Parts: sequence; C-alpha cells; structure tokens
Amino acid sequence: MGKWIIVLGCALVLLGVAVQFAPGLFSWLGKLPGDIRYEKGNFKLYFPLATMILISVVATVLVRLFGK
Repeated sequence: MGKWIIVLGCALVLLGVAVQFAPGLFSWLGKLPGDIRYEKGNFKLYFPLATMILISVVATVLVRLFGK
C-alpha cells in the first residue's frame, strides 16, 4: 500500500507542475459540451457533468489496467 501512495503522490506532483508551468494544457477541462452552466442575475450554477464522466472513465480504465 505504501508504494501506491508514493506513486499517487508523485503523479499529483507531476500534474501540479504541468498545471503550473503549462496552464493552457488543461484549459479545455471544465468547458466540455455537456457541462451545465446557468447564469441569471447574481445566481450562477455550474455542474461539470461531462468533465466528471470523463474523469470517472479515465480513472476506471487506469484502475483496471494497474489493478490486480
């Protein structure tokens, strides 16, 4: 279990470095067709439905590839 925590930590560090030094790389994330955005007056609602589905699919594929 310790190895997986170390790998996850390294992956998060690499992701953080990529976001810090190349912010345009992930600018499309959160602006996918299917993300719900509603604004009226001073009320704003943002529900990233398509982004959540995409992240879920990618995470499922990674878990199945690297799982037991």
